[in-house]
Amino acid sequence: MSYFLGKTSLNRLQGVHPDLVKVVKRAIELTTQDFTVHEGLRTLERQRILKKQGASQTLNSKHLKQRDGFGHAVDLLPWGDFDGNGTSEITWEWAHFYPIAAAMQQAAKELNIKVRWGGAWTVLNHTDAIPADLVAGYVADKRKAGKKAFIDGPHFELVL
Repeated sequence: MSYFLGKTSLNRLQGVHPDLVKVVKRAIELTTQDFTVHEGLRTLERQRILKKQGASQTLNSKHLKQRDGFGHAVDLLPWGDFDGNGTSEITWEWAHFYPIAAAMQQAAKELNIKVRWGGAWTVLNHTDAIPADLVAGYVADKRKAGKKAFIDGPHFELVL
């Protein structure tokens, strides 16, 4: 099935670096899981709220306007009729994030634009591993180092 970005998603890409926008637009053409752009460019106030809630670990987010005037991150959420009731909505179920990460990985490689995924904090262009294996490896490495993994499945950021 072929998906496309709706008006809301396109609006949420305003202010995001054009290279990352290209990757997201290509990924929606490749994905097997429809998605929505949940957030792109953020204000510092929004970032403070997310940090206070524990949804972010930093005030130095790539979602904030960077030196080049653009945000360098997006949050993509799975979109669909997950309950079979005819109503489309977002979901936070992990299984639905993996196809989005795979599409972003393929798009980033095709366009030769480096993108880091918050699901495993790795540059997707540098690996052929499937997203589920990337997450498992990241978690195992953190545990081995005695640290807690911060897994942010919706988050994708431009690496310059």
